[in-house]
Amino acid sequence: MNPLSNPYRRRWLGWGLLVGSFFLVSLHRTSTAVLSEQLMQSFDTTATSLGLLHSSFFYLYAAFQVPAGLLTDRYGARAIAAAGTILMSVGALAFGLATTYALAFLGRLCIGLGASVLFVAVLRFCANWFRPDEFGTMTGVTFSVGILGGLAATTPLAIAVTTVGWRPSMLGLGAVGLAAAVGIALLSHDSPADAGLPPIEDVPDRPDVTSAATLKRYVADAVREPETWLLGTMLFFMTGIGITIFGLWGIPYLVQTHDISVTEASVYLLLGNVGGMIGPTLFGWLSDRSGKRTGLIVLSTVIFGLTWGVFALFGTVPLLLVGAIFLFSRVLRGGIPLAYTVIKERHPEGASGTVIGLINTMAWTGAAVFPVVLGAALDAYWTGQTVNGTRVYTEFGYQVAFAIATVAGLIAAACAIALHLRTRDERPLESGADLEQSTS
Repeated sequence: MNPLSNPYRRRWLGWGLLVGSFFLVSLHRTSTAVLSEQLMQSFDTTATSLGLLHSSFFYLYAAFQVPAGLLTDRYGARAIAAAGTILMSVGALAFGLATTYALAFLGRLCIGLGASVLFVAVLRFCANWFRPDEFGTMTGVTFSVGILGGLAATTPLAIAVTTVGWRPSMLGLGAVGLAAAVGIALLSHDSPADAGLPPIEDVPDRPDVTSAATLKRYVADAVREPETWLLGTMLFFMTGIGITIFGLWGIPYLVQTHDISVTEASVYLLLGNVGGMIGPTLFGWLSDRSGKRTGLIVLSTVIFGLTWGVFALFGTVPLLLVGAIFLFSRVLRGGIPLAYTVIKERHPEGASGTVIGLINTMAWTGAAVFPVVLGAALDAYWTGQTVNGTRVYTEFGYQVAFAIATVAGLIAAACAIALHLRTRDERPLESGADLEQSTS
């Protein structure tokens, strides 16, 4: 049978194209860790201004999460994802060609705006093509592919930058993104019916798009729920700190405290990203099989806080231990993506993109805030020296930055515990169809 005419095979093709673009999102947003020295040299930046350039990706990315969810629910995942991928890729081309800090800043803003719709679009596609008891697994697998993009932004990107330079590397990513957008437009249909295929067994029947009036009601319902704010606050701290350390300051920390090269330092972040690939898929699978969500989230938030506490307490940690901590802690932090499954299951199926976008706004607001916060903390402990145009910071400065990360992790854990206590007696895996009926 032609795989294009089999809905069970076709869904993997459509998902693969969408998640390929999400792979590029993760690569772009964490690429500045490897590019930090080149960007400092090219644009003569301080740690704070480099933090601003890194976090510029997240300004429009965070602000556009709710509109992304609304647009995806209103017009469908395919159209919104294709348009977002084109915009992201044009931004990558502009970033690679930028001759001034201002132009690089605008290019990265454009990357972030285009990228903002991809995660919501992938999960909206999954809601239309996969069963409710597969959604947690698909969320985890989607996150794992995103982590793979972060992995590509470590040693592979470092090698590419060393071989051809950072500007050609960015231009190449822009070209790949444009090709992915064409594939999405042609093959990532919003539902089996939209592709002219028979329905998939046990996938709830829902419209491909939702009316504006209905979406307005969904937003109001989600905003009134305390659980929405607990999930969003938790993700604000978890995402903000995780992206800042693994996407910006992790490599400079290793380079300056252990006197190793950027390429060697990137190997340790690569190990962390391997753990980040395993964890979400494993936790999603466990959650779908057990029907448990919030207890796994609590475990992951506690591990998150303990991880950065080690670096805050000891400062320079032996490299072998760094690799082990990065690898195993990120496996155990794989329960965090279940936040999106929890919010989806609390609301009607037609609201999935909107409510996911709502808490994702809070998540990526953290990613916009913390690079500047940690950058300012490091600038306060600048040694006054530069090496190859890059500022050198004290070990104590990095300890202060990790202490901020530890406090953030403790707050995230408190939110997760409160969420678990509030929802532990609720019926697990409540279907979106049931919720649709209860709100009609």
